[in-house]
Amino acid sequence: MFVRRRPLLRAAAVGGGAYMAGKHVARRQEEQAQYEADQDQRISDLEQQQASQPPPSYQQPPPPSPSPPPAAPSQSSAMLDQLNQLAALHQQGVLTDDEFSAAKAKLFGT
Repeated sequence: MFVRRRPLLRAAAVGGGAYMAGKHVARRQEEQAQYEADQDQRISDLEQQQASQPPPSYQQPPPPSPSPPPAAPSQSSAMLDQLNQLAALHQQGVLTDDEFSAAKAKLFGT
């Protein structure tokens, strides 16, 4: 029985496949190198921009203002109005018991 083999064709197919795979890997490496070069260029541009700008001046915040004086009659009426608004919201169901207690404590400053 005569078996016909095509070693030359097989070698060409294997060699062509290897060539295409190598070409693909080389192209990917080239794209990666180009991407990294672009990133390096962007970073150096940003560093140059930051170097050319003056550093930001930081200002210290003003000292806290002294605590307000005891409630005057006009302030107590405003506080009473706010307390009435809170109570109305609580009765309408907009504020829960915990929220109402927290808002009331904040209003009285305790």
